Amino acid sequence: MKLLLISDEESPYFWDYYRPGKLDGIDLILSAGDLKSEYLSFLVTMGRAPLLYVHGNHDGSYEKNPPEGCDCIDGQLVKVKGLRIMGLGGCPLYNGGPHQYTERQMAARILKLRWKLWRMKGVDIILTHAPARGLGDDEDLVHRGFHSFLKLMDRYHPRYLIHGHIHPSYHHRQKGDLEYGGTTIINACGYRILEIPDPET
Repeated sequence: MKLLLISDEESPYFWDYYRPGKLDGIDLILSAGDLKSEYLSFLVTMGRAPLLYVHGNHDGSYEKNPPEGCDCIDGQLVKVKGLRIMGLGGCPLYNGGPHQYTERQMAARILKLRWKLWRMKGVDIILTHAPARGLGDDEDLVHRGFHSFLKLMDRYHPRYLIHGHIHPSYHHRQKGDLEYGGTTIINACGYRILEIPDPET
């Protein structure tokens, strides 16, 4: 199974210089936030794969102009193509704007999904905008990760946590993917292709 992971920076490869066939073989597109609505609509139109997204802290315009043909899974746990995917968008509260949360508020969002986590017997992918605390985040308030994501991984051991928000061009410390207790942490800023075994159905 091939996943296209996107976040924060629209890729000219898939937009300005798009050619038919570039999305061939992609089974699922996951957006970790802060991308233009038109970009997401374009990708889901030109490809043949469903596109799931969560909100970034700059996605306030989605309220009036949501990405067409795409599915928002922010605050939800869904099963798509055999994968159990949880969406937790937003970032730490820093100026009162949309899609910003205190640590307590993010923990409460996770708690609301506890019954679904039990019913689905866990989660395979956690799709977030902000990273987990201490795993690819930064020290300034805006780019600090959530402790509650660590507790979530400790309890349910997902295969992947996919986030955005941390631009590699601005933050040079993170090199490659990170591992935490059996979970692979992937920064989807720009785009990444992730190939995984087909899930058991």
